[in-house]
Amino acid sequence: MKISFTKMHGLGNDFVLIDTLKQPFINELNDEELSNLSVRLCRRRFGIGADQLLLLCPSQKAAFRMRIFNADGSEVQMCGNGIRCLAKYVWDQGLSKDKILDVETMAGIIRPEARDGLIRVDMGVPEFRPERIPLRSDTVDDIALEVKDRVLKLSCVSMGNPHAVIIVDSVDDFPVDIYGPLIERNEIFPERTNVEFVEVLNRSEIKMRVWERGAGETLACGTGATASGVITAKKGLTDRNVHVHLLGGDLIIEWEDSGRVYMTGPAETVFEGVISV
Repeated sequence: MKISFTKMHGLGNDFVLIDTLKQPFINELNDEELSNLSVRLCRRRFGIGADQLLLLCPSQKAAFRMRIFNADGSEVQMCGNGIRCLAKYVWDQGLSKDKILDVETMAGIIRPEARDGLIRVDMGVPEFRPERIPLRSDTVDDIALEVKDRVLKLSCVSMGNPHAVIIVDSVDDFPVDIYGPLIERNEIFPERTNVEFVEVLNRSEIKMRVWERGAGETLACGTGATASGVITAKKGLTDRNVHVHLLGGDLIIEWEDSGRVYMTGPAETVFEGVISV
């Protein structure tokens, strides 16, 4: 079987995008087959190489549907960098002339918008109820979690997928590769979690590194940057409009008084190709 694909990235968070509108046979694969396909394509030395597989699919609820599989084969609800890439692909391919797209995801309908060469995404309203994150805890704020040789304070939120945000003195020096996977799989997170390590620079800037559920440390995470901006504002450490500095570049997070959060950033096409699987 030959599959056409487009390699894309948002701030170095990279994706293999497969257009199932043009290749409908992909939609005939079951979830296990799609999971295995993601593992194979995302392997960096034996496949195309990516953090995640994105599927552009038809939808009965919106203009398009996005499915997201991590490099480990697990399917996830939402990806902020991924939806910007998917939107760019739709516009570049002439699949829609609408400046605002309705995209069905497992986290609901997400609306990316073309704006001055960047893409602004309505990320919805943060979810703080523990059972909706999901989180086995009575509180979401400053949860003291003993991990290895440290007690870390976690603040949790869902942006369509679960996030645990930890304020640290210096993200550059923090051993993300050690503590990230231990927190991701901690028993208080029944569906695992994304983990953000955040350094507050000033009222309008934060610096973040992320350990993504099912992918490991990545250069950027859109939902993670959104969660971090929300948590630092909620804790009174920043304003509600912040620039988030990630390893791969910057994102702008705006938490409006309406409660909705908007993320703005770039998306890039790297190359197109065909692979036999």
